[in-house]
Amino acid sequence: MLHAISWGSQPQGAARRPCHWFACLLTVFVLLLAGCVQPPPAPANSHRTLWTGRLSLQVEEQASQSFSAPFELSGSAQQGQFVLFNPLGNTLARIQWNDGHAEITTGQTTRESESLDALLQDVLGTSIPVAALFSWLEGTHVAAVGWQVDLSAIAAGRLVAQRHTPTPQATLRIVLNR
Repeated sequence: MLHAISWGSQPQGAARRPCHWFACLLTVFVLLLAGCVQPPPAPANSHRTLWTGRLSLQVEEQASQSFSAPFELSGSAQQGQFVLFNPLGNTLARIQWNDGHAEITTGQTTRESESLDALLQDVLGTSIPVAALFSWLEGTHVAAVGWQVDLSAIAAGRLVAQRHTPTPQATLRIVLNR
């Protein structure tokens, strides 16, 4: 049996049905609108704390070593995380650090050190100037002992840094995702 809907005086049960449907429709509409809301854009002067891309490191020793992998770098020189991935996107290594402590996790193995520089030296066979690297990625030329950096293509997401001293010589190349 169909009932005509009027907003006049109807029995209490009949008046609730239109209100119930109206409340449901209003809820759906509000949820749809909420899904369209976007967060405000980040301020133009905010510092970028996550970099992703591809890096390669070549160390010139008697037997030249080279390494290349996709990466994510976040945080700062004082506290951060550096993750290396294989070509399929699986995590090869995760390095985390804060003041006075650094650790690397590869698979089920975790190694710790009191210094990020010492840990990187042990893992990569060479040290990398992490504090300078954060500045370089932001496009700021900062001196690092023994290293020369080329930031001429940083606007395109590319940087090259070479270490001439101490030996072994090393070349670090980074291409950022855009």
